[in-house]
Amino acid sequence: MKLTADLINNAQSYINPLKDRELTLRGHKVPVIENLGVTKDLNDAIDLTDNDITHLNNIPRLLRLRRLLIARNRITHISPTIAKSVPNLTTLILTSNSISNLSDLEGLKELKQLSYLSLVNNPITRREHYRSWVIWRLPSVRVVDYEKVRQVERQDAAKLFGTFDDPTPLATKLSTAVAKARTFEVEGTNDNEANRAKLTATDRERIMEQLRNAKSLSEIERLEQTLRTLERS
Repeated sequence: MKLTADLINNAQSYINPLKDRELTLRGHKVPVIENLGVTKDLNDAIDLTDNDITHLNNIPRLLRLRRLLIARNRITHISPTIAKSVPNLTTLILTSNSISNLSDLEGLKELKQLSYLSLVNNPITRREHYRSWVIWRLPSVRVVDYEKVRQVERQDAAKLFGTFDDPTPLATKLSTAVAKARTFEVEGTNDNEANRAKLTATDRERIMEQLRNAKSLSEIERLEQTLRTLERS
């Protein structure tokens, strides 16, 4: 099914528990993001969970958008210019997709307000130094894969990779590999249904631990909303 203007205009739009205006476009088996311009930038959150999207791109400039929920799709690629489309994004949920390369995270570094990022159940999470690289490369992010970034993790990442101005040999090596991957990137597909699995017991426990340690009502509401979104079928 195509993401047509009619489908978008007829989709459910409501005020979610975070008091955000949320547009729900989940479960339509949409293969491509398109026509979001008809939303007229009236939404704080857009839910594209449970579709067949392979590329996170083709998003118009949406200054109001803060949260993008796009779990359980087939995403292999994130546009390197995504920050130009959604510069105020704070939450990006990419759970259960097919992202495998560190190079695909490069565009996220320009999202200066990005605080919450989930790549759970993506092949990239099995790469060596994955979490440390995310923490170092995306310093604004406070929660990665439903786990708060601890100060000791930031310190360890700094020891591994140095600073942007004075990177370590390991950081230089990884940065070079990232640059090469972006230069020679080719479109890939992955039909493995395991990458579209529902929230695992381990993932759920991570979120529940976050809830137990939450310090504010807004944080509790955000985590509860994330849990509800990922548990819906």
